[in-house]
Amino acid sequence: MDTFFIAHGSVNMVVDETIPARSFLQSWKSDTMPETPKAILMISGHWDTDAPTLKYPAPGAPHLAQRVKELLDTSGFGPVEEDKARGLDHGASVQLMLMYPEATIPVCQLSVQNGKSAEYHYNLGKALAPLRDEGVLIIGSGNVTHNLEAVGPNDGPIPKWASDFDTWLKDALLNRA
Repeated sequence: MDTFFIAHGSVNMVVDETIPARSFLQSWKSDTMPETPKAILMISGHWDTDAPTLKYPAPGAPHLAQRVKELLDTSGFGPVEEDKARGLDHGASVQLMLMYPEATIPVCQLSVQNGKSAEYHYNLGKALAPLRDEGVLIIGSGNVTHNLEAVGPNDGPIPKWASDFDTWLKDALLNRA
């Protein structure tokens, strides 16, 4: 199973048919993922905690939460906590409503730790890698840049700092720098 990073966009994507990413997410199963995952691990930039924390609201996902805890604990990321009261945020639910509208695949959401380094999160991702061989689709959700205070009208110019960072990131990823 591959791992993906998908910009989640706004909650309006669920109802606004003019948002280009909407049609991409709706065609996900047929174009990108013809194989149905056994479970989905969503990692959203909208859920920040001090320690890795799991949420599994979908029936049948506790086994995935337990497996994630096991992998992170044995890799030195513990103790991993569980949050049984928090629902999926829009960084997880918007994509899933369009990608898998039937809501039959167990979903577990994992928080990020903004106070930790990029190396920490890279190593956390390496610790979760065995899930891919177990049929779990891992999706990171967020945006490359995210500054709502700098957002102007939809047809306004992209801020230079955002386009510069976009270009740098694209070059780094394509050149594996």
